[in-house]
Amino acid sequence: MASHSWMTRAHMVDSPVPIRKLFDVNQNKRGTHPRSSVNCHQFNAKCRIRAEAMSTARTRESEDGEILIKEEGPIHNRSEYNWETEWYPLYLAAEVPKDAPLGLTVFDKQLVLYEDGNGILQCYEDRCPHRAAKLSEGQLTDGRLECLYHGWQFEGDGKCVKIPQLPSGAKIPTAACVKSYEVTISQGVVWVWMADRSTADPKKLPWFDHYSKPGFRDFSAVHELPYDHSILLENLMDPAHIPISHDGTDPSSKRENAQPLAFEVTERTPRGFAGRWGEASNATFANTLRFEAPCVLRNDKESVDKDGNQQYSSALFLCRPSGQGKSMLIVRFGSTQFNSRLGLIPNWVIHQTSNTVFEQDMGFLSSQNEILLRKKVPTKDLYLNLRSCDTWVTEYRRWLDKVGHGMPYYFGHQTFCLPQSSALLEEAPAGLVTSKASSVPTKGVLGTLHAPDPTNRYFRHVIHCKECRTALKNFQAGKKILLASGCFSAGLALLSTQRQWRVLFLVCAFLSSAGFYVCSNSVNWITTNFVRSHRR
Repeated sequence: MASHSWMTRAHMVDSPVPIRKLFDVNQNKRGTHPRSSVNCHQFNAKCRIRAEAMSTARTRESEDGEILIKEEGPIHNRSEYNWETEWYPLYLAAEVPKDAPLGLTVFDKQLVLYEDGNGILQCYEDRCPHRAAKLSEGQLTDGRLECLYHGWQFEGDGKCVKIPQLPSGAKIPTAACVKSYEVTISQGVVWVWMADRSTADPKKLPWFDHYSKPGFRDFSAVHELPYDHSILLENLMDPAHIPISHDGTDPSSKRENAQPLAFEVTERTPRGFAGRWGEASNATFANTLRFEAPCVLRNDKESVDKDGNQQYSSALFLCRPSGQGKSMLIVRFGSTQFNSRLGLIPNWVIHQTSNTVFEQDMGFLSSQNEILLRKKVPTKDLYLNLRSCDTWVTEYRRWLDKVGHGMPYYFGHQTFCLPQSSALLEEAPAGLVTSKASSVPTKGVLGTLHAPDPTNRYFRHVIHCKECRTALKNFQAGKKILLASGCFSAGLALLSTQRQWRVLFLVCAFLSSAGFYVCSNSVNWITTNFVRSHRR
């Protein structure tokens, strides 16, 4: 409609002769030509059609102005921003492996995280100074990080303390050290400062007051996702998609609840924005949203229970850019109004619901990421943003317009900057022999039959979650035990000559088969992606 309106207006503006002048010319010729009267009526009809078209175009433009988010002028107030002088969420502290280094990425910087012999977390550049091998492929030896290529060992602030090939009496070269990064643990999350360690600013470290509220409890999980962190963030700040994309996932997500929403921006700063939102039909704004650079998104809700007590619930999303077209998310759902019955449900069961939610969105978000990179245009040329559902998305992309010049790459609302170098596809050979070389989650490279794939539930979440890995191992062990038990019981039933023993062994075989079936389905539930019914 917008295109048609523009063409109509352009056609009328570009007309070589004004309409009134044409009309006057025909009036002057009246009676001088046998067809002059007919021409006049025809022209009057054309004028009416054009006038109606112009009126319709204006009406459509007015209607679009009420529905679509209004475009702003050129960007003049860019803000100073340096992506390195920020704290980035690396991992949940409870999930950091004790016996192996962990390879992680922030934008295009590859890091290795490990716990030394004193229980202190150390973070280095993931590159050995000897021959540029990945230190995350190494191992921990006596609390030191060892490169498994030639055995160089590092500790503390990146100092090299052992080179097996060094001649007797020779000193370790001063250049044989690795760059180290400042890391700290805050409220259960490991954060890294990407600039020089001496410049680390504790005032910039995010702090969440609601975690100190009496009775507040949360469920946390780590997910590695196959699309850019900006795509992830705009998805997480989009409440309008929940009734459609996640229909039936939980009792609150129902397709019939899809409706227009109302938004109010209450704060804009160089470090983000905040606001309130709710149903357009309800004047009260029960939900608040806050985005804080570079990675923090909060969706909070306050309510009053039946006893008149103030209750607080929160969805906290810590979104780290982990390379081109990749992101890592630490998701934390919490509330002061904790249902005691939830405490009876193992965390690994709750995590499967989160897995399903991300898999329901994965196809859409991966395709968005692909289109942004292929089209190479800002989002205003691709998105049709509605006031009734896309306000936060537009605010976020406009924020990127103002600070994106301080990032390695970004896609804003009006501007964008592509990565300077193309992303490398890292692949590793598969094999069973190396399955014991290191522990999960570093085992995802050489220790499995398949190369890492963040679209797969196992590599996206399970290798980053101790509880899910433990449950998976238990069910896999249960399958083997129950299969052997079932076969053994069935064999004894066939060999038994007494009826009561035969019945007993058959019952044992049946129960073993049922247990094997349960364990097999549980393994599939933990490792297999959700697929919509019309795609199966």
